[in-house]
This record gives sequence, C-alpha cells and structure tokens, in this order.
Amino acid sequence: ELGVERRFVPESCPRAVRPGDFVRYHYLGAFPDGTRFDSSYDRGSTFNVFVGKGQLIAGMDQALVGMCVNERRFVKIPPKLAYGSEGVPGVIPPNAVLHFDVLLIDLWNSEDEVQVQTYFKPEKCPRTVQVSDFVRYHYNGTFLDGTLFDSSHNRMRTYDTYVGIGWLIPGMDQGLLGMCVGEKRIITIPPFLAYGEDGDGKEIPGQASLVFDVVLLDLHNPKDGIAIENQLVPESCERRSQTGDFLRYHYNGTLLDGTLFDSSYSRNRTYDTYVGKGYVIAGMDEGLLGVCTGEKRRIIIPPHLGYGEEGRGKIPGSAVLVFDIHVVDFHNPSDSVSITVHYKPSNCTVLSKKGDYLKYHYNASLLDGTLLDSTHSLGKTYNIVLGSGQVVLGMDMGLQDMCVGERRTVVIPPHLGYGEDGVEGEVPGSAVLVFDIELLELVSGLPEGYMFVWNGEVSPNLFEEIDQKHDGEVLLEEFSEYIQTQVDTGKGKLAPGFDFEKIVKNMFTNQDRDGNGKVTAEEFKLKDQEAKEDHDEL
Repeated sequence: ELGVERRFVPESCPRAVRPGDFVRYHYLGAFPDGTRFDSSYDRGSTFNVFVGKGQLIAGMDQALVGMCVNERRFVKIPPKLAYGSEGVPGVIPPNAVLHFDVLLIDLWNSEDEVQVQTYFKPEKCPRTVQVSDFVRYHYNGTFLDGTLFDSSHNRMRTYDTYVGIGWLIPGMDQGLLGMCVGEKRIITIPPFLAYGEDGDGKEIPGQASLVFDVVLLDLHNPKDGIAIENQLVPESCERRSQTGDFLRYHYNGTLLDGTLFDSSYSRNRTYDTYVGKGYVIAGMDEGLLGVCTGEKRRIIIPPHLGYGEEGRGKIPGSAVLVFDIHVVDFHNPSDSVSITVHYKPSNCTVLSKKGDYLKYHYNASLLDGTLLDSTHSLGKTYNIVLGSGQVVLGMDMGLQDMCVGERRTVVIPPHLGYGEDGVEGEVPGSAVLVFDIELLELVSGLPEGYMFVWNGEVSPNLFEEIDQKHDGEVLLEEFSEYIQTQVDTGKGKLAPGFDFEKIVKNMFTNQDRDGNGKVTAEEFKLKDQEAKEDHDEL
C-alpha cells in the first residue's frame, strides 16, 4: 500500500494541495536498497505538474494531496501505483517499490487571484493608489517557500513606477491598488499574473508564485497640483503675500512617509526668497502665495512641481515633498514706511522736522512679535537729531511730523532698515522692523545748513569782538570761548544734539581758509556774505 511519512510540517500552513492544483517540488527517487534512480536536484530545477490530472504516477498523485509549502514527505509507492509489472526500461525494473523524498516548493490553482494581506495601515489615509498613479515603494520579493529572489532594500533605492498602465506584472498592478502611503502589505501573485511559464529568465523560474512584502513610501498623479493644508491662520491678517513679495519663513521638509530631508530650524535661520519669481521650485512659488505673517501651513508638492525625476541631494527622484512652513514676515521692494498713530495730544502744534533734537522711547520687534530691543528696559530715552543719519532711513522717515506725547507704530521694510545683512546677533537679514514709539521731548533745530544762529542782531564789529588779543588773528581757543559765551547768554544758538567742541571746530575750520590754524579779518565771513557752499559757517 501507499506509505506517507510527514518528516517536516511547517508551523504555518495557510493552504494545502488539492486535486487540480499546480505544484512545484523537489524530490529524490530511490529503490528500497537506497539506490537512487532520479533527482530533481541533480537537474537544478523543480518538477512542475498538475496534481490529480493523471500527469503523475497514481501513488504520487495521491501522496501530494494535503501537502503544505515547505512540507517534506517520505513516500513509499507500491508497483501497482507506480510503474507496475512493466517498469521503465533501463531505469525502473518491473514490480519495483519506489521511495520518494519530496519537498513542496510552490502551489497554486488556475482559479487563483491576487491575494493581499495588509499588516499595517496608518490611522490617516487621505489618499489611496489608483490607476495611472505614480508610486515609490520598497519590497522584498520571495517565492512561496520564503526564498528571497529580489529586494529594493538591498539596492537602497525604491522601485518607482506607474500603476495600472502595464509597467508592472499584472498581479502587482492589482496588488498595489488601494494602498495608503505608509501601508505595509503582502501581495501573493500566481504565475499566470506574474512571469508565467517562462519566468523572467534570471532569478524567477517558470510557473513560480511570487510573494512581495511591500511598503508604500510615495504616491502622486501627473495631473496633481499642489495641496495646501492650513494649520494656523492668525485672526488678524491685514495683508497676504503676492507675486513679487519677499518672504522670510521657517520650514521642515519631509517626504510623504515622514522622512526629514531638510529644516531651516536646524540652521537657526529663516529661508528668505522672492515669491512668484522662480527663485524656488514651482510648487513652493505657488504655495507661498496668499499667506499672512505668522501663518502656518502645510504645502504638499508633486515631483513635477518639485525636483522631478532626478531629485536633489537627500531628495530622491520622483518624490512628493511636504513642507510645513511658518511665515515670519514679508514685504515688497516697493513698500515704504507704514505709520499708525495710536495717540496724538489735542494741543499738537509743534511737529518734528529735520534737524530737531528728539528724545523718545521705543520697543523694537520683528513682524512675528519677536522683541529685539527696548529703551524701557534700559531706563533711558533714545536721543537723535532727526534727518542726520543717526538712525536707519526708515526711522528718520517714521519720526517726521510727530508732536511731544504722540504714540505711533512705525513699520520699516528692510531696504529702509538694516537691509539684507541685518545686524549680526541682533537683527536678521531682510527683516521687517516694527517700532512702537512715544516722543517725550523735542528741541527745535536750526535751519538746514546752519550749525549756529544768532538770536538777535549781529554785531557790526564781530571779528574785533572775537579777537580778544587784538592781534588781527583769531585762534580756535578764542573762537570757542566766544561762541560758548554767546550760547550761555542766549545771544546765539547751536544746533541741538551735537557735540559742542566738534561743532565749533567745524565752524572754525570753515573760516580758516588757508588752513594755518588762524582766522584773519580777510578770511572771516558770515554765511550770507558768500555763495552757498557745502560746509557749515557762521
């Protein structure tokens, strides 16, 4: 009678051989005395055959039923279920009992379909693979018995392809449909939906079932545009970015599976660029339009609007990019200073002008509210001569036409502030500045071009009065003492906010035409006695 000994049975046996199935197995054939008459191992290929269709000797047809892949059986077949009284001339003698050591490698049925087993699926799955989508995935490819024949992991590169348009074997085209990014599934494909009777001519033999352990990393469609997910939009949004604006923003850049490829935070510096001018990838150019200062949004960019098929640096080819951005500020090169008055006294008659000496308090911050500096924390005012270049141009403009007690906010674009370079360690490059200002004191300045004016009539004997030694020459010490006396007695006024000695020395130098350190009566002239010059005189 037929004898079957199960020498090894795998723990997992999802499927057993039934009549009508197609199997691939290895075997050793021997007589009871151990003499070997045949071996599939010697031929280097499995024996491939349908079970229960008369393609095998009857004993083997029966012995294979119920076997699992990777199961090993020892089979004793009597002559009546083998080659009988005739045998096989030259190979099997008449009435021979045959022993077969069988290892089942593969098993499938012509009615099989692709089998999909998902063993991990992300909680969020906003989109699944559809026909004509382009995907990037990793896989391990094995036969049913677990033998590895290929792995994208070993090549350290994803497999990138369109789905459903014939670029893949039919079974993989089917097995990838409906997957989410991050999903992991096992796709089992019968040979007639894989490489069929001939195999691939390399690693995959004919009639082999294939098992792919797949993790989907990326997914897009050539028709995709960018996708924007608003994460935080400030309640107050007075202005939104437009083409031509200059933005400063932070970002984290990741692939669809969450792999970080870049971050401005790690460099501790914003990314600064024009928008809509082609300075950044097309998808980012589009995604940065319409944002508010302080806004946070996620921009998902398909590869044809990103870095394309070639990729760049840590970004693989055909990768979908995800940018989580935080807009710090933006401006336009055509912007001027913006002034918002919060309080103005009712008796506002004297307004600040160029040359006035101002004392004021301020809080300086960036557009996102980051505090840069404050005179309040220093406990003293900031003092300047308006229009003299002692502050950035935007502040000179923002302090014009203020009255004492007035409070205003001055917003200064970088081209009127500290420009592209900023102030190292204090003000970032290309930063918009916000100053909250309160004017505390105003000392009226002199007319433009004057450093000293008389409050009354000028003495007709001015040179003689200055020349205290009456030697026809005026030295710097004499000149300085005279000017100091005029200021102290209220007869004259110096431009406020400047160093006395520097002003006087400048005035003296302008009178000392020949530069010998002395002023003579011939050199000495009042300002209205000569043609207008660039230097300041009496």
